Amino acid sequence: MARQVPEEELEAVIQAVVSAGRPASIEEIDASLPINLPRRTLQRRLAALVEEGRLAKEGRARASRYRVPARKGRVVDVEVSDGIAVGDRADAELPVSSEGREIRQIVRGPIQNRQPVGYNRDFLDQYRPNHSFYLSQDLRKKLVELGGSVSGAQPAGTHARQIWNRLLIDLSWNSSRLEGNTYSLLETERLLELGEAAEGKRAEEAQMILNHKAAIELLVDQAEDVGFNRYTVLNLHGLLADNLLPDPEAMGRLRQIPVSIDGSVYHPLEVPQLIEECFEQILDTAAAIVDPFEQAFFVTVHIPYLQAFEDVNKRVSRLAANIPLIRNNLWPLSFVDVPVRAYIDGLLGVYELNRVELLRDVFVWAYERSCARYSAVRRSLGEPDQFRFRHRDLIRETIGAIVTERMTKLQATSCIRKIANERLGENHRLRFIEVVETELMSLHEGNMARYRIRPSEFTQWRENWK
Repeated sequence: MARQVPEEELEAVIQAVVSAGRPASIEEIDASLPINLPRRTLQRRLAALVEEGRLAKEGRARASRYRVPARKGRVVDVEVSDGIAVGDRADAELPVSSEGREIRQIVRGPIQNRQPVGYNRDFLDQYRPNHSFYLSQDLRKKLVELGGSVSGAQPAGTHARQIWNRLLIDLSWNSSRLEGNTYSLLETERLLELGEAAEGKRAEEAQMILNHKAAIELLVDQAEDVGFNRYTVLNLHGLLADNLLPDPEAMGRLRQIPVSIDGSVYHPLEVPQLIEECFEQILDTAAAIVDPFEQAFFVTVHIPYLQAFEDVNKRVSRLAANIPLIRNNLWPLSFVDVPVRAYIDGLLGVYELNRVELLRDVFVWAYERSCARYSAVRRSLGEPDQFRFRHRDLIRETIGAIVTERMTKLQATSCIRKIANERLGENHRLRFIEVVETELMSLHEGNMARYRIRPSEFTQWRENWK
């Protein structure tokens, strides 16, 4: 029986071809290999990769050259036109460090002048949780002060729930905008609150925004349970990619096909087993990091760099960055006002140089903007009603049941009293009945989303209610 060739060996050969930056001879490939392969073995590996379509061969005999072929299923990660990122709505000035300016100058250079590179496993391997830091101690201290943890011992997600409506719209819109979505903020608000898609827009754009809503709901509703584990991150991808990928089975599944990145000389890993290994390592490393901001920035860097999924990697990283912030009752990061060009340049610095300084500058500035917005929103709301907060799940469950079961006012009154008697102590029953009835009386198309009610359910219920 023929010995199975280790995938790591084949991947090393591919990366050696990538690093050449042009069709490479067997001598050039051999010189770039990090492992020692006999000449005949290398020839067999190259022949096998050509047969599988993972490499292309040009010329014959000693004139043979090998290159990475154009790939199907390509990830359109960066769109560029004459060196300018498409979709940036403004040339907003963002404070950039000297290191960030250096990275920006390199990644904005002509693509033909930039050295092709493959995935560098050492970039991940060399990071040691709570010993390595992408964010300095001063920066982490500054971000904690900005984040403003809720006073007292409150359940995970307190901050996010206090500003729920604003967060849902801001994060859905800004994250989609960074992907080139053309919905305006007001159109996004109308879609999320009323379920009305904007005229003249592609259906995919509405789907993208609604997918963000579902993913944010997962993070906030399950704030005490989500984390850097397979369940959370795979399901984030499944929600964000819903109805947007050509292959329905690719939603919530790690990448099985090669991809390339438009506008970049970076070539991601191809071997599914290695993608799986690195994905698990990213999750384990992130889970071990103590500081919530270092956690958030770590996944902002490494999930897109790995390209763990066929598409939607950046969206997953932006939502995943909010996991430690929501869990620790820090203001969430909604990428308010972040210029597309600055964000893409920061990612290119990671992809092509394994340098994080420019993306770090964008991350810190974005968090400052988010905190300023949500601090103002919370002040305008005043202190939350503690009874409503403590019993929020039961209130939502009760109202949801009344609406979805299309109860009349008489049926609803009976239902509320029954739930109060069965689920609450005597001292809280009357207050619960008052709160639920008040909420039902003020329920309308613009606030039904917080009870996870669909527009069709609301319409049918209102007919019975009247």
